[in-house]
Amino acid sequence: MSAIPPDSPELATLQSLLDRRYSCRAYRADPVPRALVERALAAAQRTPSWCNTQPWQVHVASGAARERLMARYLEVAAARTPASPDFAFPPSYEGVYRDRRKVCGVQLYQAVGIGRDDRERAHQQSLENFRGFGAPHVAILTTDRTLGVYGLLDCGIYLSNLMLALGAQGIDCIAQAALATYPQVPREHFGIGDDRLVVCGLSFGYGQGDAAINGYRTARAAVDEVLQWSE
Repeated sequence: MSAIPPDSPELATLQSLLDRRYSCRAYRADPVPRALVERALAAAQRTPSWCNTQPWQVHVASGAARERLMARYLEVAAARTPASPDFAFPPSYEGVYRDRRKVCGVQLYQAVGIGRDDRERAHQQSLENFRGFGAPHVAILTTDRTLGVYGLLDCGIYLSNLMLALGAQGIDCIAQAALATYPQVPREHFGIGDDRLVVCGLSFGYGQGDAAINGYRTARAAVDEVLQWSE
């Protein structure tokens, strides 16, 4: 294969997709044509995986099925049911991770006018996760239990590629760890067996461009902050 020039249009396209992507938290009701969703899924199937195991499975709910699924999620979450994710959430955020998380939360609350001490409104905003932020489609991503952390890693790569493939067609989305909080809900809805572990959710559709909550963007660390190079 010949060397790709440093000004390659392929890299420019990828950079554009990465720059445009954001976590969309307000959607129009219009559904995405199924052909476009399947095209994105087909593109994401090219994701590399450990020994080509391809551990991901995607469970998608639309229309009335989506309404039933999210209604059940909201019922469980509103009752403040204890979380029971298949993969343990971080016990704490320390140092730079705490700082980045705090800035992200402040930006979110400022966008919707929630004060720092307004815990009730903050709780109500958190419940929007379990409404899928109004997106017309929700997907649940699962991995094979026996593949452990490597299956989880492969699913993360797949998820990123799927999000970019959706974005390349003008479809907005948000990856949701919140939907992994109660894995019993999608297990019951989709009939997912105990051999599968719930990784996360992905709500998607066409974003409301004028929604205040969609108006902010999170920053990224400079390459020098994450790179250690030895020669």
